[in-house]
Amino acid sequence: MTVVRYTTTAIILHWLMALLLFGLLGIGFYMADLPLSPQKLQLYSWHKWIGVTVFLLVLLRLSWRLAHPAPALLSGMQSWEIYAAHGTHILLYGLMFAIPLSGWLMSSAAGFQVVYFGVLPLPDLVAKNTELKELFANIHGILNFILIGLVVLHIGAALKHQFIAKDNLLKRMSFL
Repeated sequence: MTVVRYTTTAIILHWLMALLLFGLLGIGFYMADLPLSPQKLQLYSWHKWIGVTVFLLVLLRLSWRLAHPAPALLSGMQSWEIYAAHGTHILLYGLMFAIPLSGWLMSSAAGFQVVYFGVLPLPDLVAKNTELKELFANIHGILNFILIGLVVLHIGAALKHQFIAKDNLLKRMSFL
């Protein structure tokens, strides 16, 4: 069976962003309950830097996707699977944009400017405001839990296709 693959650039962006997202989630959960310390502040900086990187990469990824459409879906997929796949991908892209943005808004509202890699200060998106900081913190947390659920669904669907349907879906997004 011939497998129609994504472009090499799309594959690299997919797996790079997957690694960054797992790293962000790990750092985010770890740092949240740490007492205030130089280590916690460093972790927050790393988290913000990776978050800004994801924000920039999702813009690149969307641009690439618009110029290089995804390969056709596998034949034999049920209509509900097609709708679920499209919907999940749209939500994943939206979350990869909205989560870093909500973090940036939260940081701005907390009065902490985001300085990309400690060198490039990004503009505050809102003025310091405790109520807004709490709102954006809640939004940031909720969006991350939605992301986790969608990632689990995405991985589960890919594994279902690979090992139950045995349609070689994973080859479309693999380096091999």
